[in-house]
Amino acid sequence: MVLLVALLWAGLDQATKVWAESALTRGEPVPVIGDLLQLHLTYNSGAAFSLGTGWTGVVTTIATLVSIAIIWQAFRTRSLAWALTLGLLLGGAVGNLVDRYFRPPSVGLGHVVDFLALPNFPVFNIADMGVTTAAVLIVVLSLRGYHPDGTREGDERADLEEAR
Repeated sequence: MVLLVALLWAGLDQATKVWAESALTRGEPVPVIGDLLQLHLTYNSGAAFSLGTGWTGVVTTIATLVSIAIIWQAFRTRSLAWALTLGLLLGGAVGNLVDRYFRPPSVGLGHVVDFLALPNFPVFNIADMGVTTAAVLIVVLSLRGYHPDGTREGDERADLEEAR
């Protein structure tokens, strides 16, 4: 499930980036819902919210290692909620990694296509939405006591597993 969600999310991300590059002109915002939502084509060499500009290679390496860790965890996850969450996280990471590895200026140093703009907020893309949503879901699942292995805090099965 994790890999399926990741594939679908990364595919949606890449499809919207191809569309954005073909339909939008850099530096010319297009209002969708007035000033609330605009399409604004930009290229980001940094991490989320343009942090780490100039550290593209480091960002690419860290995102690659995180993606590998998520794939490893995917095979251990027994919770549907966690599978969907990790799928969104992996899909978002992979969506932006495709840009980092295959877009200019060079392999591993590519700039990420961003095109969704809200007022007083950095321009972002579908991959970023997946990563952000996953981060919120990870906090919610953790606070509610849900574990990726399908057990829940206070669940007798979890207590028995820990006792072994």
